[in-house]
Amino acid sequence: MHHHPHPRERDTAAFAPAAPLASLVAAAECVPFISVPPRHSNQQLLFFFFFFFFFSFASPTEQLCSSFLLLLLVIVRTSAGDNRTTPNGAAAAVMAAATVGVLLRLLLLPVVVVVSLLVGASRAANVTYDHRAVVIDGVRRVLVSGSIHYPRSTPDMWPGLIQKSKDGGLDVIETYVFWDIHEPYDFEGRKDLVRFVKAVADAGLYVHLRIGPYVCAEWNYGGFPVWLHFVPGIKFRTDNEAFKAEMQRFTEKVVDTMKGAGLYASQGGPIILSQIENEYGNIDSAYGAAGKAYMRWAAGMAVSLDIGVPWVMCQQSDAPDPLINTCNGFYCDQFTPNSKSKPKMWTENWSGWFLSFGGAVPYRPAEDLAFAVARFYQRGGTFQNYYMYHGGTNFGRSTGGPFIATSYDYDAPIDEYGMVRQPKWGHLRDVHKAIKLCEPALIAAEPSYSSLGQNTEATVYQTADNSICAAFLANVDAQSDKTVKFNGNTYKLPAWSVSILPDCKNVVLNTAQINSQVTTSEMRSLGSSIQDTDDSLITPELATAGWSYAIEPVGITKENALTKPGLMEQINTTADASDFLWYSTSIVVKGDEPYLNGSQSNLLVNSLGHVLQVYINGKLAGSAKGSASSSLISLQTPVTLVPGKNKIDLLSTTVGLSNYGAFFDLVGAGVTGPVKLSGPNGALNLSSTDWTYQIGLRGEDLHLYNPSEASPEWVSDNAYPTNQPLIWYKTKFTAPAGDDPVAIDFTGMGKGEAWVNGQSIGRYWPTNLAPQSGCVNSCNYRGAYSSNKCLKKCGQPSQTLYHVPRSFLQPGSNDLVLFEQFGGDPSMISFTTRQTSSICAHVSEMHPAQIDSWISPQQTSQTPGPALRLECPREGQVISNIKFASFGTPSGTCGNYNHGECSSSQALAVVQEACVGMTNCSVPVSSNNFGDPCTGVTKSLVVEAACS
Repeated sequence: MHHHPHPRERDTAAFAPAAPLASLVAAAECVPFISVPPRHSNQQLLFFFFFFFFFSFASPTEQLCSSFLLLLLVIVRTSAGDNRTTPNGAAAAVMAAATVGVLLRLLLLPVVVVVSLLVGASRAANVTYDHRAVVIDGVRRVLVSGSIHYPRSTPDMWPGLIQKSKDGGLDVIETYVFWDIHEPYDFEGRKDLVRFVKAVADAGLYVHLRIGPYVCAEWNYGGFPVWLHFVPGIKFRTDNEAFKAEMQRFTEKVVDTMKGAGLYASQGGPIILSQIENEYGNIDSAYGAAGKAYMRWAAGMAVSLDIGVPWVMCQQSDAPDPLINTCNGFYCDQFTPNSKSKPKMWTENWSGWFLSFGGAVPYRPAEDLAFAVARFYQRGGTFQNYYMYHGGTNFGRSTGGPFIATSYDYDAPIDEYGMVRQPKWGHLRDVHKAIKLCEPALIAAEPSYSSLGQNTEATVYQTADNSICAAFLANVDAQSDKTVKFNGNTYKLPAWSVSILPDCKNVVLNTAQINSQVTTSEMRSLGSSIQDTDDSLITPELATAGWSYAIEPVGITKENALTKPGLMEQINTTADASDFLWYSTSIVVKGDEPYLNGSQSNLLVNSLGHVLQVYINGKLAGSAKGSASSSLISLQTPVTLVPGKNKIDLLSTTVGLSNYGAFFDLVGAGVTGPVKLSGPNGALNLSSTDWTYQIGLRGEDLHLYNPSEASPEWVSDNAYPTNQPLIWYKTKFTAPAGDDPVAIDFTGMGKGEAWVNGQSIGRYWPTNLAPQSGCVNSCNYRGAYSSNKCLKKCGQPSQTLYHVPRSFLQPGSNDLVLFEQFGGDPSMISFTTRQTSSICAHVSEMHPAQIDSWISPQQTSQTPGPALRLECPREGQVISNIKFASFGTPSGTCGNYNHGECSSSQALAVVQEACVGMTNCSVPVSSNNFGDPCTGVTKSLVVEAACS
C-alpha cells in the first residue's frame, strides 16, 4: 500500500553500528523412542509391563488381534485342566500375543506406509497458474481475497474476523509480514503469524502471504526495523550487498517458519501465494540500473526458496518469469499482466483510504467498490483482494506516515472493532455470490467483448458447445442510465454499474442496486450516571477511582545525556527508541544584547517535524506541528528572557516514521535549524552552539506505563493538575459488562499515548482537527473514485474514539495510564461500547431478487421478484420494533427516512406482521403486497427497525 508524495532526501549523519541480532531459535528435532527390555525377574510385572507396553503402541487392529489371541491362549490353558492361570502361563500368553502383534505390524507396515503417503498426497495441493487463473490441483479457480493484518487485531479477534470474511464470500486471506515486530525472533501474541495462518486454515480458507519484507502499509518505517538503517554501508531496496543479505536472511526466516509448521499448500497448508518486494515498480526509476538488478535478484532469491507455490510482485510491470506481476489501485479492470501465460490478478483493491491525524475521514461508497470488483472479473480477472477487508488498529507506536492515525479502519467491510459494515459487507457478499454463479463459465471460456452503445459493454463467457454461458453488462457512463439490447432482450443499466447474468439471460445482481441491509452503529457512553426507567441512578460500570499523576520534568534529567556542538537529526539520534528527543542549551543575558527588545526577543526554530514544543526557563513558550502533506515546522514565537542564565529546551516529537517513496528510509525528523533569537538590532544564531540531547522521557525509563511496577513518582491527590503539558495520569476502572466492543473517547485530552493494563492502545490526538472544507453531505458513487472524493467530519477531530480490545481487559479492576504531552483534563474522558442502533433497507421494484432466491430458469418457470430482507446482527436478537416503513417514493438515509408524495397506508402494518419477533424477515417489494399508491411510478420500500 502506498500513498505519499516522494519524500525529501536529507544528509544522513554518520551511521552508528547496528545492535547485534539475537541468534535464531533452532528447530526442535524429533528423537526416536528406543525401548529397553525390562531387567526384572518378577514374571507378573513382566506380564503387565509387556502387555501394556505393546498395547499402548499397537494399532486398534493389532490390539484386537492380540486380545483375541490372549483370550484364546487363556481359554486353552484353562480347558487343559489348569483351573487358575499361573503367572508363567499368563506371561507366555502375552508373549505369544505380542509376538503375533509384532509379526502383524511387520506385515501391515508396507500397507500403512502406502496409505499414509496417499493421505499426505491428498492433503498437499499442487498450486500453479495459467493465462486465466490460479490453478489448484489442476482446476482453475476464481478467487476472492481480503486483507487482514494480524498485528492490527488480537488473537482473540482472529477467528471471528476470519469467519465473517468467509461468511462474506472470501476464499483467501491476505496479510503482510511485518519485519520490525519479529526481530529478534518474536512470534508471540499479536505477532503470532503461525497461529494466524492456522486460524485461517481452520476456517477452510487459503492464505496469500506477502513477505515483502518492505510492506509500506502505513506502518512505521514501512515495516523495516530501524536498526537496519545503522548497518554499515547499507542502502535500502537497491543492489547493495548489506541490504540484500539482511533481506534474504529475514525472508528465509519467514519461509523456514512457515515450512516448519507445514503451512504451504505444497505441504498440505493454506498458503497458495506469496509476494516478494512491494510496489517497487512505482519508484524503481529513482534507483536506476541498480534498482532493476535488485528487483531481478529479489525475484530469483524468492524462487530459490522452493516453497512450492507461485510468487507475485505487485505494481512491477517487468517482474521476471515465473513471478506474476499484479495490480494495485481503486480500479484494475484495464490492467494486463506482462505475459500471455500469466493470470490477471489484483492484489490491492482499496476498499476506502487511511486516516491521518489532521485529516477528514475518508470513505468509499459500496456501489463504486462493487462496480470496480465486477468490472475486474468482467474484463478477465480471476483473483481480487480487498485492501483492507478488516483494517484494525495501529496499537503502540506502529503507525507510519508521518501523521497516520491510530485507527486503521479503512472503511473496510469489517470495521475497526470487528463488526460488519453494512451495506458494504452485505452488498459485496452478494457480488461474490453472483461472481461464483459465473465461475463455471469464467474458468471454461475466454472473454468475448462487444459494445452495446456509447459507454456500454457486454462481455460473454461461453463454451464452444454453448452448454455454459455467463455475461456481464457494464455502463461506465458517470452520469447517464442506459437501456441496452443484449441477446434479443432489453436491460436497464444504471450509470456506473455492472449487471451480472450467470445464464446470459437473467440479471442476478446490479452493482448499483443494493439489496443488502444498512446498519447504523453508535458508541454508547458509559462514563456518567444514567437515569434508569424507574428513576434510580445506575452507577456507571466504568466509574474511575480517581486519578494519580506524575510530572514529566522539562529538559535533561538523565545521566546518559549527550552534549555536542550543533543540531542533530532526530532519527539518527534516537534510532526510534522513543517518539521524544530533548534539545537543550542555555545562554547568559546581560540586558544590552542586540537581539533583545527590553526583555523580549523573537525565537525562530526550524524543524523537519513532526511536533515541536519550546520551553524557556522551564515554561512552555510555544508549540507547532507539521501535517501529513508536509511535516516541516517553522516556529516563531516571542520569548521573555531574564538577566543571567536562561535555559532553552526544545521537545521534538515524531508521529510515525515515513513508509513510502524512493529513499523514504532517509527522510529525517527533528530540529535541524536554524535556531535563532532576533530583535530590532540584531540576531543570535544558536544552531552551532553546544546542545545537550536526551532520548525519551524519564517516565518511559521508569516504566510509568506499566502499573505492575510500583513507582514513587506517582502522586495520589484529590487535586491533580489539568491542562498542563507533560503529565502522566493513572486510574483504575471496571471493564464494561457484555461483549460489545470497547473504546475510550479522549475528548478533553490534548495529545499523548495510552496504556490499558500495560498494553499501549496507541497515540491519541483529539485536538488535531480536520480542515473545515472538502467534505460532502452525500457522496455520488458515480464516476472515478479518488482518496479525497468522499470525506466526512470536516472541522472535527480526526479521531476521538480509540479501540480497547476485549483481550486487553481483565475481570475486576483494570489500569489506565496516559501520558499527556499538550495538556488536558482526564476527568472528561469516557468509556464507550459500540452497539447497533438500527437496521434499515431500501429496495425498489426495479431491483433484482435477493440473490439467495435466484434459481436458474431451467429449474423454475417463475423468476422471484425483489424483496427487502432484514436480519438482526447478533445471535439471540429479534426484531423488536419497526421504527419506520414506507412503500412509494420515500427518501432519506437510515435513521432519517421521510415519506414521499406517494405512500401506501398499509406499509407499517405489513412490515410489522412480517418482521416483529423474527430474527430475520423478507418482505416482497410489490404493489400486490402493499396496494398501489401511485400507478405508473417506480416504487420503493424502505424500513428502519430495531433489534433487541
